Amino acid sequence: MLIANPQVQRLPYPVELRRVMNIETTRENRGWLAKWAALSSKPTPLYHLPDLAQQLGIGLLSVKDESVRSPLGSFKALGAPIALLRQVMRLHPDFEPRDVLAGRYAAQLGEYTVISATDGNHGRALAAAARDVGCRCVIVLHAEVSQEREDAIAAYGARIVRIAGDYDDSVEEAARLAAQNGWQVVADTSSAGDEEIPRDVMQGYGIISEEVAEQLAREGRSERYTHVFLQGGVGGFPAGVIAYFWELYGAQRPHFVVVEPVQADCLLQSALQGRPAQASSQSVESVMAGLACGAASPIAWKFLEQSVDHFMTVEDHYVAPAMRRLAQGSERDTPILAGESGVAGLVALQTLQADPDLAHQVGLQKDSRVLLINTEGATAPKLYRELVGEDPETVLQRQSKWPA
Repeated sequence: MLIANPQVQRLPYPVELRRVMNIETTRENRGWLAKWAALSSKPTPLYHLPDLAQQLGIGLLSVKDESVRSPLGSFKALGAPIALLRQVMRLHPDFEPRDVLAGRYAAQLGEYTVISATDGNHGRALAAAARDVGCRCVIVLHAEVSQEREDAIAAYGARIVRIAGDYDDSVEEAARLAAQNGWQVVADTSSAGDEEIPRDVMQGYGIISEEVAEQLAREGRSERYTHVFLQGGVGGFPAGVIAYFWELYGAQRPHFVVVEPVQADCLLQSALQGRPAQASSQSVESVMAGLACGAASPIAWKFLEQSVDHFMTVEDHYVAPAMRRLAQGSERDTPILAGESGVAGLVALQTLQADPDLAHQVGLQKDSRVLLINTEGATAPKLYRELVGEDPETVLQRQSKWPA
């Protein structure tokens, strides 16, 4: 399903939004995270795929590959860690920010406990950051989170709490446990009176946008992207990426398309209803586990309601073929290790280009320049093998031998 956002406007970045998220804070976050041992010291690759672009009938197709951001394997390494760091700094303004993630205040923070619900990647990133900071971490997992993802989180020393129900139920349980025990929720979705930490999580994702702008400049490309496809979830990821581009380019920003699983369409429903809304389906479970969210984040919606041009839902059965296409590569296209949620943008682009009427609605043409973001690698290796038919290591070997 594709809908044009009835609230969208082509305006400069609003002053009231700049007070919440801005380029200056993104750059400060980037500087603070630069010394964290769990992150790569280099920007993640920006791959251009000319063969796939030609196949899809567009001028340029680029993929920003967040799978190599850190051993955590996803873009979430930019969100939860900076949110935890900023929360610690609010409690201890005398601490040196770059020393917090280095564990130099572990003795003072040993009794401090953070908690969050997750479908996998956010909880893993929070657990890793808490371990390095030296505080305690509790992660609430719902029934559909795989044992493989649970083990990956527990490996960082987090205490795991399992519940029945779905992601939204786990959010409620995390809030209940936090209130009961005096713990701090570090969530990527906001609730009444709780916007600081989700804002910090979103702001971390702006680093991706800044790197893209820098990489294009280094390549000498004067033409900007005409279209950017972004995974939906609760809205925090697209809000963080969009806010930076919106402030940087103003009314000349790219055409933004936000993509969700058809059963987890909380952002599309928010656009239809004009307010943060619930998904239309009672069950939001999807092979795109990171996008299986049933309720939009109110603070994220403040950024999305006027900036997203189109909202779109995609079917699960298109995910595996898209993963295989990126994994295989071609004579001119670098093989890319992309996870289930990582290919949502490609699935959307392929769906639009298969229908001339839909492509026209979104303004896709033969000279369009499209940016996709691979938000995760094989964060669940067993599932990756089942969907793609080969080991993640094999894809990485092929990538390393590709004659770039």
